[in-house]
Amino acid sequence: MDDASPLIVLAAGGTGGHVFPAEALARELLGRGMRVALLTDKRGGKFSEDLPVSVYRIRASSLGKGLVGRVRSIAEMAVGCLQARRRLVKLRPAAVVGFGGYPSVPTLYAAAQLNIPILLHEQNAVLGRANRVMMGKAKLIATSFPHVAGLKPSPGLRLVQTGNPVRPAFATLRATPYAPLSDDMPMRVLILGGSLGARVFSQVVPQALALLPDHLRRRIVITQQCRKEDIENARAAFAAAGVEAELSTFFRDVPERLAQSHLFIGRSGGSTMAELTAIGRPSILVPFPHGHAGEQIANAEAVAEAGGAWLIPEQAFTAEALAVRLESLLALPTALVKTAASARAWGTITAADNLADCVSEVIGAKGYTPGAMIFATENGATNPKLSDDQAAE
Repeated sequence: MDDASPLIVLAAGGTGGHVFPAEALARELLGRGMRVALLTDKRGGKFSEDLPVSVYRIRASSLGKGLVGRVRSIAEMAVGCLQARRRLVKLRPAAVVGFGGYPSVPTLYAAAQLNIPILLHEQNAVLGRANRVMMGKAKLIATSFPHVAGLKPSPGLRLVQTGNPVRPAFATLRATPYAPLSDDMPMRVLILGGSLGARVFSQVVPQALALLPDHLRRRIVITQQCRKEDIENARAAFAAAGVEAELSTFFRDVPERLAQSHLFIGRSGGSTMAELTAIGRPSILVPFPHGHAGEQIANAEAVAEAGGAWLIPEQAFTAEALAVRLESLLALPTALVKTAASARAWGTITAADNLADCVSEVIGAKGYTPGAMIFATENGATNPKLSDDQAAE
């Protein structure tokens, strides 16, 4: 690829909820002839091997507890800011795109110091802490939801609803039609609990199925992700109830399994919601109740209000409540078909393309020439070009 083509730095790390959208954008930008680099922390994984994306590690830390923990976190972030600044000086990107999470903050802070255009992408229906901190430095904020709590328009800041980019497999499977349930047809239920599998699902789901009448219970086929420490107990509980269940701590083919399912049960993180609605599958959503700002609750509410899911708060997610819901869906399968259609109507597979359009708009803005960054010195003067020695790490 031509070294003169624009270089876009993506700031993401930590969980897949931040990394997956960044990888989807990287694919689209590369397809448009741009170069891409990823700045992430030690937890952030690499993108797929087929993507020519340079990966650079910087230090970052969530805010620790207590005075000592906070001091250590601040020190770690300060080091990360210095590392990010040095790397950005060498790379001279046309723009930096942040995907939230504390690993993005050092890179975004350094970009602001260097007058590099910043774009932010918010995956949830509540503005995350990192994006909230950096919002005032951004030229554009792209959102996944039509309404984002904590996000307020301001002069010089554009708000664009792009959707949340999904992995290619989910986009491809959008064309897979939902298979309506017929009489006596097995109902395939996919249960995921986030990256580690939620214990509540391993406990509640087998108990709920045991409460169903025998002829209904035997129609349900379970595929469930479990924690390693919970999987044997869950397997024994399903077997005692006479339920066919495939359990694992990790599934590599989640897109295909979701496309084949009649019902999804799980959490409501930003990426999960994007993937569910991209394919269009009905779901029972049990938001993680301990998010710092209730973002999973807000995510689930948005899709449920659109008719694409049923929301059950974790405190109400009992075996009895789930058994009643499952029995009603088996008795009235048209509700599943209608909810699947509403979920698909809410979702999109053009989010990566929409977000790449935003990047192109920002780097092509009047008065900005890619690569011609202005670096502020300590006394307020400017130094538009640094020597190789000055820029070296």
